[in-house]
Amino acid sequence: MTPQHVAGALAPPARDYDVDIIILSLDRPDETMAAVRSALAQRGISRHIVVVDQGSEPANLARLASLLRGRLDATLVRLPENLGVAGGRNRASAIGHGRVIVALDNDAEFATDTTAAEAAAALDEDAGLGALGFRILAHANGEDDQSSWGYPPRLKPLAAGSFDAATFVGAGHAIRRTTWEQAGGYDEALFFCWEEFDFCLRAIALGWTIRYRGDLAVLHKVSPGRRVAWSATRWFYFVRNRLYIERKYGASWLSLTPRVAGYFLRGLRNGVPGQMLRGVAAAVGMSRTVRGRALPLRARAYLARTDRAHRGTLLGRLRDEVMAALPAPAPDVQTRRVSLSRNSSLKIGGSSTR
Repeated sequence: MTPQHVAGALAPPARDYDVDIIILSLDRPDETMAAVRSALAQRGISRHIVVVDQGSEPANLARLASLLRGRLDATLVRLPENLGVAGGRNRASAIGHGRVIVALDNDAEFATDTTAAEAAAALDEDAGLGALGFRILAHANGEDDQSSWGYPPRLKPLAAGSFDAATFVGAGHAIRRTTWEQAGGYDEALFFCWEEFDFCLRAIALGWTIRYRGDLAVLHKVSPGRRVAWSATRWFYFVRNRLYIERKYGASWLSLTPRVAGYFLRGLRNGVPGQMLRGVAAAVGMSRTVRGRALPLRARAYLARTDRAHRGTLLGRLRDEVMAALPAPAPDVQTRRVSLSRNSSLKIGGSSTR
């Protein structure tokens, strides 16, 4: 599927440059334009912005095009259909050739104008580092966006710090292009949900490290418009994709019985058991198309150290994960001034917390 050029440069510059900042667009023009302006404001690096639209209404696409018309440092293309997060990011990443790919959700903004430069510098400093996950803050109040915490709950006290991880959160992250190419990008069969985890498993299997950096942040608006809700199909994708990924890496259905049971209990707890059952059925169908292959021993040791070691006891996981409410977006309150200092201290309206 070939993207159609809409506005901005026909292509990134032929010369070498540092970073591609990629943004997917699907309506929400005000939020998307704010995200693009945030990307255009990034300094301290050479960068090109790539925006891939996946089905916005013509009037909304026209507004976005007007923002980028005539610019040489950004490219706006449209796809004839919505390929989901996985497919859209693959198309956006393929357009550029910067040595680092920085992804920003279209309902988010960079917390500072040097976030992309600092992410690129962190990757340059560590040759074994394949990807970085940013801290996700609620745009409304500058607090951690609890609906976007993609790590073991026990690591939440380290939200302002740094740790090696098994994945990153898609709302704001950076990937070394070499890692991206070696791992093969995202699995487009996933469409939405768990695509970052699946990518990271392949990167980890190749020997790359994934790291969370709490001093690099984005402000997430958690906009409801055109967003997949838990009450609609989000839990379906969550269950389907996670089970499919386990099957990709050699897990038998018998070994997945506790996970399936846990998803069923959580689905009951949150009033979406039907989605869970459909997700399991769909995972069965999807897994027939793949040959399961276990992760290398070193990758399994990495996952044990960075993820399972922080999950706690079985009873604790039942309480904190299985019987937990599904994440809710941050409340929509008046935005306060938010900035991150270089010593990882979060400043909100002049006060500072650790």
